[in-house]
Amino acid sequence: MSALWTEDRLELDGTALPVRVYHTASVLRPTPLVLHLHGGTFTCGDLDCSAYICRSMAEAGAVVISLDYPLAPEHPFPAALNVSFAALELLHRQRAKWAGRGARLFVAGEEAGANIATALTLMARDQNHPPVAGQILLSPMLDPCLASKSIHAAEAGQAGCKWADGWHFYLGTADKAAHPYAAPLGSRRLGGIAPALIITSDDCPMHDESLAYGRRLADCGVPVESHVVAETEDADDGAPDAASLPPWARELVPLFTQFLAAPEAAALRKIQA
Repeated sequence: MSALWTEDRLELDGTALPVRVYHTASVLRPTPLVLHLHGGTFTCGDLDCSAYICRSMAEAGAVVISLDYPLAPEHPFPAALNVSFAALELLHRQRAKWAGRGARLFVAGEEAGANIATALTLMARDQNHPPVAGQILLSPMLDPCLASKSIHAAEAGQAGCKWADGWHFYLGTADKAAHPYAAPLGSRRLGGIAPALIITSDDCPMHDESLAYGRRLADCGVPVESHVVAETEDADDGAPDAASLPPWARELVPLFTQFLAAPEAAALRKIQA
């Protein structure tokens, strides 16, 4: 069933932040509620660029709220994270409105958005609120050192590339690279956070750090399932009004469906590299 979408706003401390809401026509309540954060190396991206991902999650049975969070360099760390956490808290309070009473709350994102999503699970653990049922991370951007083999294979990581510039503008100062909320892959305390579904592709520059993060989570006792899928062509060129999902996005629907329906069962610490 095709996903529908509408434009809306979240009122956060007197500021109205644009969101796009995805759902199917006959969604059953309560249904999983997902706060989604788009990619864009922390400095760009918008609500259009992740439409296929959001539609895939909606077709998997979720109500997806995609947030237009503030971008670097105008808003360096932790601005986007703080706004996103406020949005997460608000969605938890309003979950009956969006997805039905008792709806379970998830976070999701691609690349830089996945960085913020996993940082939200760390914040939620540390503050013991709100309860997060799971995190969906697509090729998360987690390592400011840019030293992985997959980064180098993509001829990325040098000063002036979009990944290096994105980290530079997001962190603001080099000392922020040691902060676990900014660079979760380097965190020494990952236990106790929400179960994770991690998805990447063979040709993605974030391939190695995605799988490395999955292994780190599993070592810390966090239920995690990792998948390597075919290259997601045009993954950042979503089409909210397209008649159907492209094949790569269609492939994600069963993965999302299983994880959203039963994250505890899906989290078998299975790393499929």
